[in-house]
Amino acid sequence: MRIKAIIAYDGNHFHGFQRQSSTRYTVTTKIEEVLSNIGIQSEIRGSGRTDAGVHATGQVIDFEIPKFWHDLDKLKVILNRKLKHIAFKHITAVDENFHARFSAKQRLYRYIFKTTPPSIFEAGHIAYYPKFDPTLLRQALANFEGEHDFSYFHKTGTAMHTPVRHIYQAHYKPYHNAHIIYFKANGFLRAQVRMMVEMAMQVAMGNITLEQQLEQLRVQKRHLTTLAPPEGLYLARIIY
Repeated sequence: MRIKAIIAYDGNHFHGFQRQSSTRYTVTTKIEEVLSNIGIQSEIRGSGRTDAGVHATGQVIDFEIPKFWHDLDKLKVILNRKLKHIAFKHITAVDENFHARFSAKQRLYRYIFKTTPPSIFEAGHIAYYPKFDPTLLRQALANFEGEHDFSYFHKTGTAMHTPVRHIYQAHYKPYHNAHIIYFKANGFLRAQVRMMVEMAMQVAMGNITLEQQLEQLRVQKRHLTTLAPPEGLYLARIIY
């Protein structure tokens, strides 16, 4: 039986989501180890990768379970008891054709930051940027909306069929004493969200112009290759 699960995790405790030969401390490996311990020999498939230090509140995975695991509520309880820094929020049975990555239609990320250094309790979960111009930030984010070639907005080594992605929404809003940037798209390249955040914030802080941002977006000239800090980024929702 194929299972779809929505999970959350604290990225500070993992070297990313994807399985790696050099470490056991990835989200995928830790879940597969626990599944194996309770008699479920299945590889998990995720809706997308997240880098080391990046969090998730709505990552989606799918995997196969034996038929004797018919009580999915009990399965969720057992998994949450055995896992650390990973929480199973929902578990449902799905059609055998379901694929967490390839069945996804839209992905939503949010980036949280403050303009004052985060407290000891916030560090690792909220990023820090100095004072910025909200109007410039909104203009920079609006430039990302639509369909673009993001060849200059991803980490090298990205495996992809095409660098073209459609950004449906890119917007900013203040929230209490913090600030949140949202991106919704049909998909993202490796580290694309973090590079877009960094570009938008550099524009908002007056270090890069809107025209320079557009030159990079038009694949004319690179003005920035650095990434926003990972601790502010959350994979928030996958839409099917």
